This record gives sequence, C-alpha cells and structure tokens, in this order.
Amino acid sequence: MRASGILLPVASLPSAYGIGCFSREAYEFVDRLVEAGQSYWQILPLGPTSYGDSPYQSFSTYAGNPYFIDPEDLIERGWITREKCDSYDFGGDPEYVDYGKIYNSRFLLLREAWENSNINKDPGFRKFIRDNSYWLDDYALYMAVKVSFNNVCWVEWDEDIKTRQPAALENYRRKFAGEIEFYQFQQYMFRLHWEKLKAYANKNGIKIIGDIPIYVAFDSSDAWAGPELFQFDKECNPVAVAGCPPDAFAATGQLWGNPLYDWKYHKKTEYRWWMKRLKACYELYDVVRIDHFRAFDAYYSIPAGAKTAEIGEWEPGPGYEFFETMKKTLGERAVIAEDLGFLTPSVLELVKKTGYPGMKVLQFAFDSREDSDYLPHNYDHNCVVYTGTHDNDTTLGWYYKLKEEDREFCDEYMNLARCTADELHWEFIRAALSSVADLAVIPVQDYLALGSEGRINTPSTLGDNWEWRMRKDAFTKELAEEIRAMTGLYGRLPSEEKEGEEVSP
Repeated sequence: MRASGILLPVASLPSAYGIGCFSREAYEFVDRLVEAGQSYWQILPLGPTSYGDSPYQSFSTYAGNPYFIDPEDLIERGWITREKCDSYDFGGDPEYVDYGKIYNSRFLLLREAWENSNINKDPGFRKFIRDNSYWLDDYALYMAVKVSFNNVCWVEWDEDIKTRQPAALENYRRKFAGEIEFYQFQQYMFRLHWEKLKAYANKNGIKIIGDIPIYVAFDSSDAWAGPELFQFDKECNPVAVAGCPPDAFAATGQLWGNPLYDWKYHKKTEYRWWMKRLKACYELYDVVRIDHFRAFDAYYSIPAGAKTAEIGEWEPGPGYEFFETMKKTLGERAVIAEDLGFLTPSVLELVKKTGYPGMKVLQFAFDSREDSDYLPHNYDHNCVVYTGTHDNDTTLGWYYKLKEEDREFCDEYMNLARCTADELHWEFIRAALSSVADLAVIPVQDYLALGSEGRINTPSTLGDNWEWRMRKDAFTKELAEEIRAMTGLYGRLPSEEKEGEEVSP
C-alpha cells in the first residue's frame, strides 16, 4: 500500500526547554501529520547522547534520552515548580540546541524532581525496574560509577570495577544506591512519556519509524557489561573499529571508532544479545530502520589506533542467517534496510533475500556521468524513497551546491526550467511522492523550504551537528493542507481517507 511520512528527530521539535521533548509540541506535530494526510513519523535513535551529541553514539543501546522527559509533566505531578524550571538556562535560540546549557541544567531539574518524587513507593516504578533489569541494572550502575570517575570511559576505571569483579559490583551498588535510583527514575519517566506519545500517534493512524544503529559506542554500558560481544583484547581495548573506506564524499573515509562485534561469539549464542536488542526496539517503534545494513553482509574493519579510515579490510558479517534467526525469534517484523553506500552484488542479494525494502535517496541520483539506481525511473515498489536523510544537506542546500554538469542533468531530468525558485523544493518532493516506491519519507526541512541552515548532520565532522530545531510556528495548517493535497494526488493518503472517511486528530 502506498503511504508517506515525515522525518523529524525528537530533539528538533520546538519546546520551551531548549530541546525537543515529549511535550505538548510533540502531540501538536502528530496532529499536523494527521492533517497532512501522513501515515508515518520517522525519528532518529532515542538513546542518551554522549560527547559529540550524536544519537548514534549512546551510553546505552536500550536507555532513553533523559533530555526528552517533559518538564511540564513533572510540574503537574508537583515534583518541581514552574518557577524553578524557568530559572534554568536552556539556551535562548528557538532554532538551535545548546547542548552545553542543556547538560548543565537538565540533570539539575531532573534531580530535584526525583528527590521530591518518592518514586520508590510507586508500584509502576518497581515493576519497570524488574521488567527491565536485564539492561537497566547495568546501565544505572554504569552511569553512577562513570560520574564518580569524572565521566571518563569505563576502560580507565579502577581495575576491579572495570573488569566487573563481583565484590566491586556489590560495593559500588551499595555505595551509589541513591544515584542508581536517580538513573532508574530517568528511564522510568522517559518510558512513561514516550509510551503515552506513541499511543497517541498510533491512535491517530501514525506509525513510528525508529532507528537502530548497527554499532554501539565503546563508552557505553553495553561494552562494559558485555566485552565478550566485541573484538576486544585482554585489556578490554578494541583490536579493530568500525568505519567506511574513502569515497567521493570522504577522501580519507569515515572513522567512526565503534567497537566491532565478535560475530563468531554471536553465532554460537544464536544471536541472543541481538534478539533482545531488536525485541526492545519493537517495544518502542512500529517499524525499525536498521542502520548500515550492508555490514551484515560485510563490514569494514579498521585497525585500532588508526588516524583515518584509509587502511582497513572488509570482513564477512553474519549474512542471512542473522535475519533468519530474527524472523524465527521475533516473527515477521516491519524493517527498512539502510542499504546506502557502495553495494556489492552480495549486499544486494542479502537485501533481496530478506524481502526488506531498501532506501532510495534522490540527492544521490544526479551524477551526470552515469545512470543511477537512485533515479526514480529505476525504482521498484519495494523501497522507501527520501529526498534526503539526516546525514544529507537539505534538498535546497544540496541543489545550489551541485557541480554545474550535475545540476544541468538534474534540471533536465526534473524539468526544473518550468518552475520558479520558490517551487524547487516541491518538485523534488513531487518526484519522491509520484514514484512507485511503496513509502516516501520527506525530511520536514524540505517541506519548510530550508537551505543549509536546516542541515542536521555532516558525517565525519565534529561540532555544529544535531543542533537544528524547527520553529514553533513553522509547520502551519496551511502547509499541512498543501502536503495533504500532494499526498492525495499521488495516492498516498491513509486508506480510510481514500474511502472518504474523516480522521480526527
């Protein structure tokens, strides 16, 4: 069935508290999606961010970002006053996330709310701790210990706790019992707020597309609690790390630095850790976009300590056996395979064998030197088309930076000579929506006709990433009506609307 959605990270929502969160504005965005005739809201990973603020480098693959907890709910519960909330400096620019100010203020707000909550008397809190003990015990202890060591990575901790000696674990659990509860409190409130928002979206016909990064951060509770899962030496240091080889977008490649999996170990355990991780994702999302899908066929291994990604080797991944195990364990689940980048025949065969839709990005289509699988006339229906993703410039920002020969090809293919500058963005959106792809997802910045000022991330760079926010008044009812009209024109309205039924936001 043809459908469409909008890509907007939670952090990029407007809010009164410096960063998008599960506040009233999130519910208003869902209402706009309904008004616009959309079926999906795609977001980025929801995990707690670490240095660099990337949602793809998190302290835990299971935990939620405490920045997304709605302060308004804490006020309504009487755990903190509005005056106290308003006294914190979360940054004054409504179109920018100031992570430094958020970090220095949000945890103070949350700590006061926790201290006033008597949360340990809440049966729901105690049940949440029991049900999630398989990851929450390690995560809460990890964060408490990490703070006590001035936030250095676990590999620099004292040897006894670094290597998880039983006596050390028990000692730190007793020593930091209060801090551990503080981190459990954060996760409980995150889950309550997210589940309420997701239920609202689902009730109104909006499904959530979530994102699972293939790799976890080295500085994470996952790596500390499960060193056997990764390619570590006896000192728990990575012997090789993840990244991508040099290409047209990065002359020295991309050095991500994440630890690589010991796939032989995972195979022996029938991918038990991975199955738990995926099951947890489907508790949060309706559809899961699996990041860097090609690495399940073959992954790029860079020697630890390398300064760039220029020296590395391709190593075999787990292949179809992984997804066969997933289907047997979890049943048939909705997946989007992020199959971007250099695709070998074996990668293409793996995507085809799983049956999962891959991704088509219009911005990758207009290379005047060759035909491209990303040109709409080359699609089949089992794919998801995007004008761009969180890793791309906005469509207008990208278009005006095209090389002359590529722009000439783009203009001819898209017949752009007939439209004005104000209409350019709509033509790219039209190309995506009118394609045969089953699903079309458009970043909200493209609907808002933003230039490069709306870019979210530039891969392989530090600073100025993940900071863009949507203005509160940007996604208007009038824009929603325009989106709805084009969505309907190309047969992507929800099925009940196609039949003429009313859908109330």
